[in-house]
Amino acid sequence: MESMLIGSFPKPLSFPVVSEVSASKTTGVPFPRCRVRNMLEKYHTVKLQRGLVAQHVARNNEISSAYQSRSAKHIANAASSQPLESEPGAYHPKNPQESMKDALNAFYRFSRPHTVIGTALSISSVSLLAVEKLSDFSPLFFTGVLEAIVAALLMNVYIVGLNQLSDIDIDKVNKPYLPLASGEYSVTTGVMIVSSFAVLSFWLGWIVGSWPLFWALFISFMLGTAYSINVPLLRWKRFALVAAMCILAVRAVIVQIAFFLHIQTYVFGRPAVFSRPVIFATAFMSFFSVVIALFKDIPDIDGDKIFGIRSFTVRLGQERVFWICISLLEMAYCVAVLVGAASSSLWSRYITVSGHAILAAILWNRAKSMDLKSKAAITSFYMFIWKLFYAEYLLIPLVR
Repeated sequence: MESMLIGSFPKPLSFPVVSEVSASKTTGVPFPRCRVRNMLEKYHTVKLQRGLVAQHVARNNEISSAYQSRSAKHIANAASSQPLESEPGAYHPKNPQESMKDALNAFYRFSRPHTVIGTALSISSVSLLAVEKLSDFSPLFFTGVLEAIVAALLMNVYIVGLNQLSDIDIDKVNKPYLPLASGEYSVTTGVMIVSSFAVLSFWLGWIVGSWPLFWALFISFMLGTAYSINVPLLRWKRFALVAAMCILAVRAVIVQIAFFLHIQTYVFGRPAVFSRPVIFATAFMSFFSVVIALFKDIPDIDGDKIFGIRSFTVRLGQERVFWICISLLEMAYCVAVLVGAASSSLWSRYITVSGHAILAAILWNRAKSMDLKSKAAITSFYMFIWKLFYAEYLLIPLVR
């Protein structure tokens, strides 16, 4: 792995450091001082890049050692024409049950389960906002919700899978446990998965016949592709503001508006009227989507620096971006408390005010004890942000 990454940089220059005077004496030609300085600057820049890559590759060597040792053992046994079982402690082929377990585990990591849970929970929550009476809980309603969730999850796997295909080298530094970065999946396997899931998502959206659902899938597909794919004028993740807007558009606008309209207009056949809870959900999740867009880059600062991704974290630093995220979320919770306090429903007022106040307190207490020098702690906090995301979708249907 180290050789692959470091090989992408030019080898450090090797040259004697001579003074301007000695160079002139030897060759008879003046040796410009600026040329010496430029050569030295180039040498130190390359040396720094190699050092950064080597540091992170060394940190991740343990993860790939199992694959390397297994391959070496296969080669050694093949060369000696001896069966693998003849050597004590040799690798034994896995039975079908273990192979299936490993395949499911790899796909679980490939699908980025925290995004899968967030997608399913958000669509379920927003769909409840279209319910006006008890009789709305019909088989037609549950079928419509299920169709939306399945189609969206298929598209979700396409989006996160394409991002991994485009970031294999970066993920070898930032997320070496992902299947493409670790070598469990080949590029061909990744392409087959994302392509088939995108086709299945559009196929399901088309046969359902709901235009809000189909347009939600299409816009998500376009933004997800533009965000990740490395072609001219695209790969918008390189630009911090544009990347944040992509995530905000999908998580805050499309999920709330399109999937609400899917239930409201297609399933129930009612006019497109946006209620107070729908407006609140869109506004609140706009804050949350910006926080997710900013925070996800905090643990990835090392790889982003090496590969030229100019995220807000790279530009402003981890600590500053961290506290921007905390401030945005606390502001959102304060607004949510005010919205809850203005509710005409007593039970909704108590639940939404107390619920958001508790979440704000938990967030603040955990943020104060955060160790920004620990990548494991930062990653854990990022997963905590997603848990707050889930909790909010449990409160949104209770807003009145």
